[in-house]
Amino acid sequence: MNAVKTHVYIAIATYTLIAIIKSKLKINRPTYEMLQIMSASLFDKTHLNDLLQSTIPKNGKEQKCEQLKFELI
Repeated sequence: MNAVKTHVYIAIATYTLIAIIKSKLKINRPTYEMLQIMSASLFDKTHLNDLLQSTIPKNGKEQKCEQLKFELI
């Protein structure tokens, strides 16, 4: 029961922090999208304002993806 309460409190705190960031930076993205961006770039050193203000391409072909390649002997 204690773990469930802790999980709920963390979810409420996270949502509140995202709402504060959204209002301070005047971002028009949905909250869920902001959470996805922040979770994908958890260890990225990009400034938060730059990270959330950047445009995300709608078409997958526009993205430049570099995939890690392994050479197995």
